[in-house]
Amino acid sequence: MTTDAPTLHIAAALIEDAEGRLLLVRKRGTTAFMQAGGKLEPGESPAAALARELEEELGRPPTRLEPLGEFTAPAANEPGHELRAHLFRAELEGPLQAAAEIAELRWVTPAEALALPLAPLTRDRVLPRASLATA
Repeated sequence: MTTDAPTLHIAAALIEDAEGRLLLVRKRGTTAFMQAGGKLEPGESPAAALARELEEELGRPPTRLEPLGEFTAPAANEPGHELRAHLFRAELEGPLQAAAEIAELRWVTPAEALALPLAPLTRDRVLPRASLATA
């Protein structure tokens, strides 16, 4: 995707449980479900940014991060912006809770996710990887 749109650099987590369900979050004041994660701070590595964001948003740091690649998609909550996302498969231990700007979290199967309003990155880039991982 090459556009003249401003680009937001983010790190996002594909988090699955033992049953193959995917964790999706919805931020306050928005409708789209997406991966936990967020914007990189200046000078911050994608892995460090994601670890910080997961602790802030879910109350737990990751116990493992596996890079899955970089992807682009339109930003769900910032019209006219493009995302450049560093996607990681993340493992977290213990109970998770919605914190910081997260209004809701849901564990869903890939099929259940399709019935939700999804961010473009989740719908087009993450969900196909989750479906393959659980097939």
